[in-house]
Amino acid sequence: MTQQFAMVIDSARCIDCKACVVSCKVANNVPAGFSRNWIKADGPVVKAGKGPFGHFQPGACMHCESPTCVEACPTGATWKDRETGIVEIDPALCIGCGNCIPACPYGARFRNPQKRIADKCNYCPERRAAGLPPACVDTCPTKARVFGDILNPETEAARLLTRNSGHVTQLIHEKSNTAPHMYYVGGTAPAGWMHEAKAPASMRALTGVVAPGVKGLVALSGLGVLVMLGRQLLDSRKSGDGGHDRPHASGSNASGSSASGSNTSGTQHSAPADTEDSRE
Repeated sequence: MTQQFAMVIDSARCIDCKACVVSCKVANNVPAGFSRNWIKADGPVVKAGKGPFGHFQPGACMHCESPTCVEACPTGATWKDRETGIVEIDPALCIGCGNCIPACPYGARFRNPQKRIADKCNYCPERRAAGLPPACVDTCPTKARVFGDILNPETEAARLLTRNSGHVTQLIHEKSNTAPHMYYVGGTAPAGWMHEAKAPASMRALTGVVAPGVKGLVALSGLGVLVMLGRQLLDSRKSGDGGHDRPHASGSNASGSSASGSNTSGTQHSAPADTEDSRE
């Protein structure tokens, strides 16, 4: 991998203005009632002399290193770009089955009712191609969100991670560690709202029943090849054929017959309760 695009967030800067949520919806033509990113709020905290306040946590698809959504996709429409580290959706391959939705422990995906395919944050590729940051980053008035290639030490995202080394938080479910590439500097809240990634029953059936069946077919095919080779060896001994050392058997007909046998053989071989999620 030559790049790893990621979001580095200082959630202490977030003021819950929701400019990021709105700008994302506009930039990506997200249908009403759905959103590609969110702001979660921790419960209000009261401190003497400071009054009640909350902690706000921006989020979106975390473009994980080990994305369970990719494993759940039956067509290969969801895939991780090894050049950029971005988890992509190929709209031409997506059949809208929805397998990827419960497979994401962050609830970052939804089925787009207009396109009838899976939808999620893709870091605004059109804006990046124009040299602009994703809409949510560009709009944030407090610069809580920073986007960039964290493998490039010259980017602000990489520098933020370096400056906050040892004080960076990743939101990870204890049973579904997908190694998310969204980093919160200086801690964040709320925690524990993620859910365990769930593979749909159809995918479990495929891996539990179909896969062993395929393995069985491959094993039988291999056994068939061995039997065929054994029979060819016995036939050659019965006919006294010494193989390639018999000059008078190398005529065009004998050679052609041998080639035909190879082709035949080849054919057989081929055979959380106190948190609030604000998305609008």
